[in-house]
Amino acid sequence: MRVVRPGDVIVIPAGVAHKNLGASADFRVVGAYPRGQHPDLCTGKPGERPQADRRIARVPLPEQDPVYGPGGPLIAHWPAPAAP
Repeated sequence: MRVVRPGDVIVIPAGVAHKNLGASADFRVVGAYPRGQHPDLCTGKPGERPQADRRIARVPLPEQDPVYGPGGPLIAHWPAPAAP
């Protein structure tokens, strides 16, 4: 487990399960989605996985790194989406 410190940014790609297991009172989360996208919450119910995997594979690359902008390092580390 990692400790998040002031100024840290965590980008959680589509398909990565995540949960806050505890935080200090001054911890804040900002959720943001690219234009035209919205949360697609799966909770582990039977039958969710095959369709969820297909939707995750089609998530497009971000237009730019949300922290550093165009040319930022995130894009180089983000896998290209699967063909529809």
